[in-house]
Amino acid sequence: MKIIAVIPARYASTRFPAKLLQDLGGKAVITRTYEAALQTGLFDDVFVVTDSDLIFNEISNQGGKAIKSIKEHESGSDRIAEAVQNLEVDVVVNVQGDEPFIQKEPLEALLKVFLSDSEMKIDLASLMRKIEEKEDIENPNNVKVIVDQNQLALYFSRSVIPYPRDPNTGVNYYQHIGVYAFRKKALMDFYTLPMQLLEATEKLEQLRYLEYGKKIKMVETTHVGIGIDTPEDLEKARKAWLNF
Repeated sequence: MKIIAVIPARYASTRFPAKLLQDLGGKAVITRTYEAALQTGLFDDVFVVTDSDLIFNEISNQGGKAIKSIKEHESGSDRIAEAVQNLEVDVVVNVQGDEPFIQKEPLEALLKVFLSDSEMKIDLASLMRKIEEKEDIENPNNVKVIVDQNQLALYFSRSVIPYPRDPNTGVNYYQHIGVYAFRKKALMDFYTLPMQLLEATEKLEQLRYLEYGKKIKMVETTHVGIGIDTPEDLEKARKAWLNF
């Protein structure tokens, strides 16, 4: 089974433009993320796919592998699908470009889903973590996921799911962590299938997979990454890097 990691890297960002080229311990954030993915030793290859000449040149100049997007894309899945459509690969792992502190263990747990799926029934695997604070559960920036007894995703939402009509049931709430592992076929299906109403409403690309009947296996983790979405996040990351 050939497994690769692909890091979608847009230059533009609503809250923090050019964040991936900001300095983190002497190198750009995107370079730190690329190196972290390589250092896990889990992948046959690692690529950055980007719409930006600046990011493409940054990775290339550091000796890394970069792919320039040909089209404009609405989602990371679309950008990755275009990049891998002509590659001989079985499983593609989407690593977020602003996550330079990625760790091996949660990624390894995702890959075990496919290594143990001899009947090839699982289309995607992704991560979730338990959240307990009311503020975290109600925050629409935290995407929530509910699963069935086999840890297959039933639905993702920015809203509180399940709704606590009876707060004494002791239900667990899970935040979706946007790291995915795809079978290539599922990714290419996504690329060719049109957006449906649930995805358009919630602005969550993972809902397209569910709407077309794809099976998403969720893996629970306690790992909390340090994503960089704002200048304040970058300062936190710089302090954390000193002890990393």
